[in-house]
Amino acid sequence: MTIQEALDNWATDDTGPVALHMKQRLLPVEACDGEGAVIFPPTYADIGYNIDALSDGKRVAAIDSVGSQANRLEPMFRSESKDRNDWLVPQIEIVLQEGVKRSILDLAHRAADAVVQSSPKLKQLIEGAFKSLQDGDAGPLCALAPTSLVFGVWDSRGDTGEKRPRLVRSMIRAWDVEPLHAAAQFNSVWKALDEQQKKELEQEAKKQKVKLSVKGFADAPGVFRDTKAPQYRDNAPNPEARVLGGVLVKGRIEREVTVNLVALRGLRGKDPTETKAIRKYLLGLSLMAATADMELFLREGCHLRYGDEQDVWHEVPRRGKPQQVTFPADRSWLGQYAAEAAKPFRHKWRELWPKDEDLSYTFDLKEAKKLLAKRTEEETPAGGS
Repeated sequence: MTIQEALDNWATDDTGPVALHMKQRLLPVEACDGEGAVIFPPTYADIGYNIDALSDGKRVAAIDSVGSQANRLEPMFRSESKDRNDWLVPQIEIVLQEGVKRSILDLAHRAADAVVQSSPKLKQLIEGAFKSLQDGDAGPLCALAPTSLVFGVWDSRGDTGEKRPRLVRSMIRAWDVEPLHAAAQFNSVWKALDEQQKKELEQEAKKQKVKLSVKGFADAPGVFRDTKAPQYRDNAPNPEARVLGGVLVKGRIEREVTVNLVALRGLRGKDPTETKAIRKYLLGLSLMAATADMELFLREGCHLRYGDEQDVWHEVPRRGKPQQVTFPADRSWLGQYAAEAAKPFRHKWRELWPKDEDLSYTFDLKEAKKLLAKRTEEETPAGGS
């Protein structure tokens, strides 16, 4: 069986494997072997790092969330080309103000984003696509915003509330970590000022209700962060309130990627022919995202690289042992597959947007204000209406 035949079977055979899965070993650029590395996870309000303690006492840190990974991968489908034949997905842009545009591929909530809901002409198209999706036809949304199906979407701000799972799910974790803390001292020019200058600055700071240290006119230690936790506990600095200094990774840093073939084959079109076209197209896009060598400079203090020469993928059956899948080293085959699978939808692009400039939509502040006044599904209390 050729790789193209295998892809076609994954997309269309309802009795086929349930998923494709891969684990990647990642290493910090500062540590060749990965042992004893210090990296900085993302921080969250109140909790700091997202670290879980296992039953054996070891701790696991979230290094990049599922949502963050999706938002890093989706822009790979942006194209600078003006020739639509070079595109794999529609290059829809939203004009926020004169000279300021955003691609729909850069929006965190994709087709369900608030900016889309606030762009009247685009909203009309997207609303119709979500209604069709609710009725079981993924064709309109697949033609308009296919990455919304690849990376998942929830029409929580729209009228349908339609939610679809991600076809590509990716996350990075670090295993067996020890949280570290940091401290710093800012030395200002305060000591060089005369008494009159200090007095007037103190009076003005009191008048404006600001701290001199915040404005850079007084020395300031950087020991505690802005959190609800008390700075001291039992007459000692409280670790929960200390400035975070990264985590020491004693175990592995691992990225897991899953392509959900069950969710893919759950999508349908208006007829069997379009159903096959949708599944092949979205599988091509999903595999392009899942197998891409994404940039791993995640944030300051967290610059990673791939630890192995080649990724090892597995085909996961409904029962039994997963089987290793070998993809050709030259990824051009995948681009060709995705481009060929996109052809049925290029015709729809021409119907939707006869002219190049038709892919540009305007953000309307009045519509945004209406959205603020609208009660959405996310805001409805449990058990309420």
